Amino acid sequence: MALAQADHFNPKAERGPRRDETLTREGLPGAEVELTFDNNQTAGLVFGHYDQNLAHLERRLGVVVAPNGNHVTIKGPRETAEQASRVLRTLYARAKTGAAVNLGEVDGAIEESNVQRSLFPADNAGKAAFDAIITRKRGPVRARNAAQDAYLRQLKRHELVLAEGPAGTGKTWLAVGHAVSLIEQGVVERMVLSRPAVEAGERLGFLPGDMREKVDPYLRPIYDALNDFMEARHVERALQTGMIEIAPLAFMRGRTLTNAV
Repeated sequence: MALAQADHFNPKAERGPRRDETLTREGLPGAEVELTFDNNQTAGLVFGHYDQNLAHLERRLGVVVAPNGNHVTIKGPRETAEQASRVLRTLYARAKTGAAVNLGEVDGAIEESNVQRSLFPADNAGKAAFDAIITRKRGPVRARNAAQDAYLRQLKRHELVLAEGPAGTGKTWLAVGHAVSLIEQGVVERMVLSRPAVEAGERLGFLPGDMREKVDPYLRPIYDALNDFMEARHVERALQTGMIEIAPLAFMRGRTLTNAV
C-alpha cells in the first residue's frame, strides 16, 4: 500500500535523529527528529485542525510532536520517533495529491508503516509516491498503502499474479483497473474477466433465466469495477464487440488467450 516523503528536509534530519540526553518514560534513550516541509499550507493539512492529527499521532506512538510553521520536531524513543517521521512524510505526500488527511488516514498510515517494516524493504520508505494505473475516465489512480503498491507492481511485471486477502481490500478493483489501462494503451486487444460464478455445491441449472442472467449477479463486482474505470457506454460497446468478455471460471477451461489480459 514504499512510503512517500516531503520534498525538502532539514539538514539535521538528513543526518538522522540525534540522541537526547534525557530518557523517555520507558527508560529508553530519547531521540529527536526534525522535518521541514516545503509548503506551509500542505503541512497545515497534515497537522489537522488545531493540530488534531499531530495530537492523535502522539497518543498512538507515545512521542512528542512540536510543530512550528512548516517545521516539526519529534521527540521520543528512537524507533517510534523515526516511525512518526515516516508517517508524517506519507501523509504529506498524500496531501500534496489533494487527498484529505483525517484521523482515519493517520491511523491507516501508522498501520501501513508497521506493515512496511515487517513485509517490505526498508529502503522503499520515503518513496515519493505509490505506483499508479492511468485510465481515461479516472486519470491516475494510486495505491493507497504498501500492500496495494506491491500488488500493482506485480501486476505490471508478471503475466500471472495470485492475490489473497480480506474482502474490500482492492484485489478485484485494481486488477480490473490495470486491465482497462492496458486496453486503452493498446498493449492488448481484449480483456477476459472471469471469476467463480457460484459457491461450491451450487448449480446454475436451477437458477432462472438464460446464462447471462444466471451469472450476472455473481459477477457484479467486476461490472462495478469496469464502470468505475470506463464510461458506461464504452463498457456496453466493448461487451457487444467482444473487446471485453466476462465469463464464469468454469467456462474458461481449454481457452487459449492470445493478446489478451
